[in-house]
Amino acid sequence: MNSNFKPRPGSFKNTFCIFTEVELTAIDNLKIQYESKAGSTYYYTKEGMYRYSNHWGRLANSKWRLEPMNPESVSKRKLGFAKWDSFYPDNATDKLYYLEANFETKTVQYQHINNPLYDKKAVVRNSLDTRKRIKQVRNLFELESWSKYFDEEDIDLLRKKIITRLIETDKGLDEIKNEVKLES
Repeated sequence: MNSNFKPRPGSFKNTFCIFTEVELTAIDNLKIQYESKAGSTYYYTKEGMYRYSNHWGRLANSKWRLEPMNPESVSKRKLGFAKWDSFYPDNATDKLYYLEANFETKTVQYQHINNPLYDKKAVVRNSLDTRKRIKQVRNLFELESWSKYFDEEDIDLLRKKIITRLIETDKGLDEIKNEVKLES
C-alpha cells in the first residue's frame, strides 16, 4: 500500500459512506495522514480510507456508518475501512435514502440510492423523511402496545406487513395500519 496517497481536500464533505470494521493490524505499516480535532485518525491508501475513531454516524457535514465485525469488538475506538467508490453524495433536500429492515434482529438502517444492492422496491426519501420513517419502524420493532388494536395474534407477522409498507410506500403509518386491519 502506498501511504503517500492523499485525496483532494474537501472530497469528503457532504458524503454518505458505510465503513466495514477491520482489525487494527490493517494499519500497522501505515502512517497517520490526518487527525481531526475530535481525535479520529485517518489513513489513506490507493484502495480507500481507514478511519480509527470512537464516534460514527452523523459527522459535521457527512453521514459515515460503521458496520461492526462479527463478533463485535469490545473497544470503544474502532477501525473502519471504506473503498473510495463507497463515498456517495449527501444533502438534506434530495431523495437519496431508502430503508432496509432486518426482521430477525429487529433493526432498520438507511442506505444510499447509489448502493449497488438497491433493488428499487423501497421508496427513496430525503434525510428528514428518512429519519421520520426510521423512528416509526424502530417503535414498531421495540413496542407492542400498538398491536392490541389488531386481530392478528402473530405480532412478528403484523410487524412485517406494516414495516414493509412503510418502506415500500409513501403512505402514512395510520393509513397503513387501517389497511392491514381491514385485510385481517
